[in-house]
Amino acid sequence: MGTSEHAADTAVIDVLIVDDQAPFRDVARTLVTLLSGWRVVAEVESGEDAVAATGRMRPGVVLMDINLPGMSGIEATRQITTSWPQTRVVLLSTYAADDLPADALSCGAVAYVHKEDLTPRRLREVLNQG
Repeated sequence: MGTSEHAADTAVIDVLIVDDQAPFRDVARTLVTLLSGWRVVAEVESGEDAVAATGRMRPGVVLMDINLPGMSGIEATRQITTSWPQTRVVLLSTYAADDLPADALSCGAVAYVHKEDLTPRRLREVLNQG
């Protein structure tokens, strides 16, 4: 019994980063590594790849850019949260909250965070709410 309690304390949260810009993926990866018990399991550049990677890896968290080539981050979020409801998606963008596309708030994401506001502390805050 003590072993399973210890395992629960040391559970690792797998994170998928989805952004078509390599510099932002680098920043997001660095932020995730600053969170104890979190690890990046993959980085992809499109909504289609995000859906496929989530199906393969079943991450606990997806950091999803809204503006992606091909399928948008909003549509990818909708597909991910429908197929794998245990996966929590945080939408990221440079949009002001008032300028978000209308369907951003109804696609199943647990939160929206402006890219400039993305910090380890903010990430923990939004995921602890969701």
